[in-house]
Amino acid sequence: MTRFGYGIDDALARDVRRAGGASAWFEQQLTRPGSFADGSADAVRRWWPDLDRRPADLWQRQVQEVRGGWQVMEDYGRWLLVRRVRTRRPVLEKMTEFWEAMLHVPVSGDAHFTWRVNYGDTVRRHALGRFDELLAATTTHPAMLIFLSAATSTKRAPNENLGRELLELHTLGAGNYDEDDVKASARILTGHHVDLWESWKASYVKEDHATGKVRVKGFTHKNRKADGRDVTREYLRYLAHHPLTAHHVCERLTTKFVRDDPPRSLVKRLAKVYLKNDTAIVPVLRALVASKEFRSSAGDKLRDPGEDVVATYRALGVEVGRPSRNDSASNAILWQASRLGLTPHAWPRPDGTPVTDDVWASPARALGSMDLHYSMAGGWWPAEGIRYRAPRAWVPAKKPVRFEDLVDAVSRDLLHRPASKRLVQTATLATGCKAREKIDRDHALYQWGFPRLLAAVLDSPDHLAC
Repeated sequence: MTRFGYGIDDALARDVRRAGGASAWFEQQLTRPGSFADGSADAVRRWWPDLDRRPADLWQRQVQEVRGGWQVMEDYGRWLLVRRVRTRRPVLEKMTEFWEAMLHVPVSGDAHFTWRVNYGDTVRRHALGRFDELLAATTTHPAMLIFLSAATSTKRAPNENLGRELLELHTLGAGNYDEDDVKASARILTGHHVDLWESWKASYVKEDHATGKVRVKGFTHKNRKADGRDVTREYLRYLAHHPLTAHHVCERLTTKFVRDDPPRSLVKRLAKVYLKNDTAIVPVLRALVASKEFRSSAGDKLRDPGEDVVATYRALGVEVGRPSRNDSASNAILWQASRLGLTPHAWPRPDGTPVTDDVWASPARALGSMDLHYSMAGGWWPAEGIRYRAPRAWVPAKKPVRFEDLVDAVSRDLLHRPASKRLVQTATLATGCKAREKIDRDHALYQWGFPRLLAAVLDSPDHLAC
């Protein structure tokens, strides 16, 4: 639940109990995510209407200086973050995020922003499906074609960007192809076109497709027809089913969800599951979570900045409303993630958002997280369009409670786990309270010091690790 989600809140805890436990809940999330009503998460899309405008309309609005593409992409990031705060389908959200990072099209870009929201929607539709279908849908998507210069690639001047990244980042992995493979890959992909700077419509131009025999690794095709779409489909299917792709996909999955140096034996076992099941991702995730390596690595991964922000909102149980002004919480949540080092899908390089901890495990990140936790624990920022819980949610009105018991109650509420001795010790240092000290609503902790207790819990590895 922790690694395949964005933090446990009351709604998630109820869903797990109703499903009959964590294993049954996970299986339901994999196979029947629609059984979890997600109207609250779906509704926030309407808060940012530009997300549903057509590519040509978005471009014209930028040209006319009504609203820039970078502003629309900021809205996209906000929508993703608020959706993750609200969702009851965290496994689908997590896998959508995972594939958007692996099959990366950055949200920054003066051309591909026009199609970027549609690209994310496409990934979401395939996130729990088959990788071969996901790869076909994303490789020929207008956003990917524009980003990697394949939208204007022709037989007269094949552009190698998409052909190369398809092999290195999306399928076989670095070092598993040569320059002849790249050239043939680029030729196969010619013909796909996007009408840049005008209508922004996607099409296939037969006259631009490079015909003639092609060979990439073990894939060969006579490629005689001017319409090369069948060749493209066969080629992408070949790549998706290649053993090197199985290894590459499963290595990235285990790096994200197990540890930065995933066991080779686990990667190998999952790759077999991937190939045996015709690239279907659900059996792979099922096998991953059932593995002893997954169970024994609990708490070994660090939440990245976006995950930290979302998990903090969920843990504190804050309610975020529709943006009514620039500094509304549903707008500010993007700035919070950015201050920690990660705006959703803004990684500038084609390799996408890293899934290793070393990128995020820095002193600057630690200090940024502490500032985030403390400001939200106190309800100080964001302050508009958001409702925080007051200390009275934890401190009883009449009967005093021992501090160590209060820490335990806060831990069970925020993290859904009892407080460890280490957490109690941390909380005593953070607040100056003694473990057996009695706390009531006249106590200084309740009157003004409660944010320090909440922040101490959120700063702990119990919150930051997953």
